Amino acid sequence: MAARPRPAPAPPRNFDGFPPEALQFLRDLAANNDPAWFKPRREEYEALVRGPMVALAADLLTMAAARKLPLSGDPPKAVFRIHRDVRFAKDKRPYKTHCGASLSRTGERLAPGLFYIHLEPGACFAGVGFWHPEPALLDHLRQRMIAAPAPFLKMLRTLDARGMPIAPDEDAAKRLPRGCEAARGSPVEPFVMYRNLLARHALTDRQMLDAALPDLLLDRFVAARPLLDFGWAVVDGRSG
Repeated sequence: MAARPRPAPAPPRNFDGFPPEALQFLRDLAANNDPAWFKPRREEYEALVRGPMVALAADLLTMAAARKLPLSGDPPKAVFRIHRDVRFAKDKRPYKTHCGASLSRTGERLAPGLFYIHLEPGACFAGVGFWHPEPALLDHLRQRMIAAPAPFLKMLRTLDARGMPIAPDEDAAKRLPRGCEAARGSPVEPFVMYRNLLARHALTDRQMLDAALPDLLLDRFVAARPLLDFGWAVVDGRSG
């Protein structure tokens, strides 16, 4: 009897969980959001927070490739910078008190249809979907909901059942956008007013410290795939 082929060995992993000190660093930064405090601790931030996030992004990409999932990117570039853009903001605090990374099918951090990981003490989460899409794409997404409400609502039920519901949108329009009047009174009306379509899964601080976090995150990505397929069909100009 011929020997069964051995399964391919699992790729080596770089991420073994965020250290507890990463969360404490972000708490301390929130209480000391000032260059005088942060600059002498820059290397600490790199070692405790940014470095593990880069390693997490690298593992996600390797594991996604093994599972033939549409994710790509450059791990160091996938992590958002710590500095806030305060040019036009009333809040002039210079640093973000969280760390985020984003992957997508094109490799661009803010491409339509992204996978976002957020590290923040007591407020960690994974998000999958369409964040601040360009106005033309947003209008096309809305028109697809209006033209085919049944598939869209079925997709929402699937996301709910998989534990990846669409998050309420704090940026939602106050009234129906122009050209979307046909949605008035329909079940899709609230979603037509959304400016973001993001399936979100809350994560505990303990889960972020676990070496199994990449497996959990990829499972959440797969669970939210119906939303990506809905949006990508619009991006790609497909009718299905």
